[in-house]
Amino acid sequence: MATTVEDPRVIEVDVRTDEMLVNMGPQHPSTHGVLRLVLRTDGEVVSEVTPHIGYLHRCAEKIGENLTPRQYIPYTDRMDYLAGMNMNLGWALTVEKLLDLRVPEKGRHLRVLIAEMGRIASHLVGMGAYGLDLGTFSPFLYAFREREKILDLFEEACGARLTYSYLTVGGATADLPKGWLEKCEAFLDQFVPVIDEYHTLLTTNTIFIKRTAGIGLLSPEMAIDYGCSGPVLRGSGVDHDLRRDGETIYTSMYDDYNFEIICERDGHYPQDQDYPPVPIETMLGDCWHRFYVRMLEVVQSVGLVRQAMEKYQASEGSHGEPIKLNQKLPPGEVYLETEAPRGQMGFYLVSDGKAIPWRVRVRSSCFSNLSVTPELCRGCLIADVPAVVGSLDVVMGEIDR
Repeated sequence: MATTVEDPRVIEVDVRTDEMLVNMGPQHPSTHGVLRLVLRTDGEVVSEVTPHIGYLHRCAEKIGENLTPRQYIPYTDRMDYLAGMNMNLGWALTVEKLLDLRVPEKGRHLRVLIAEMGRIASHLVGMGAYGLDLGTFSPFLYAFREREKILDLFEEACGARLTYSYLTVGGATADLPKGWLEKCEAFLDQFVPVIDEYHTLLTTNTIFIKRTAGIGLLSPEMAIDYGCSGPVLRGSGVDHDLRRDGETIYTSMYDDYNFEIICERDGHYPQDQDYPPVPIETMLGDCWHRFYVRMLEVVQSVGLVRQAMEKYQASEGSHGEPIKLNQKLPPGEVYLETEAPRGQMGFYLVSDGKAIPWRVRVRSSCFSNLSVTPELCRGCLIADVPAVVGSLDVVMGEIDR
């Protein structure tokens, strides 16, 4: 006999739940530094997330108004400190745009080579740290093993392993040392087969896919509305990359280079042959696709580095000479964005004709990418929050400058 509401054996229970405010970070390893997330939760379900960017402010923009452009180069290293070479390049190109200065062909190819090697090193950290966020330690060690080899090459070129100050206004501080290209070629030859190991460890891993697929869905419209850029934007299917779509002074660096913009379009999930298919619908713009775009960009950058080495060797002349330390700037204002590993990094400079800029401002890609966190985390579980934040691959030094 079916049990009805009138059945005396049925006891009605008034279940009440209480909302809680939970602070996640800044001590939490998945918040990657000083980021603090205030979670409003009902049990395990997150109804609201409020990011607080912490106190990493180092007055970098105001310092730029008290130094000459060449003196300011080391401060750009410390913004996105995992992609210091790309930060150097963005500031150098901005000042060169104001000065109407162009580096020689050899210097152009050197910049592409170094910037794309920096992109590889940055994505390796993003991949390894993301695995760590989701509870697997091995990918982190695999990624840092290869990144150390790139840092060895950077150290030979400029003497530093994290804050380089190598690409500067007018070119580079020095040419590549003898034998550097051969070592770089040897690194790429052994690195390409290693990429398959990363796909085995994470990309096609059933557990990893279940933790990331369908989580943190970011529609193309929402990504554009929030000003997202880089792999976060392209992981949602928006085909936009400043190396192709930016200003001429930047896109001309990549003239006569063959490469395709990495952009997710079909939303598929590759499967590991050792595991059954993941029972989940195809969803574009989730955590997995943002991760996968970075993995594909590593392969793309390897191809660009190989092309740059060939063009660099075929070029004659100088690699470019840095401008004078007290070089006066022409009056005017200038703004330029470059495609850094985490997205569009913009520098704004206003000059009143002196050697020191009158105003300096910076547009952070990570700040815009992080701002979409409340939308992505609404309705997810507490355990999914590290997956969402890690998929954005933020660096706090760039956010609060």
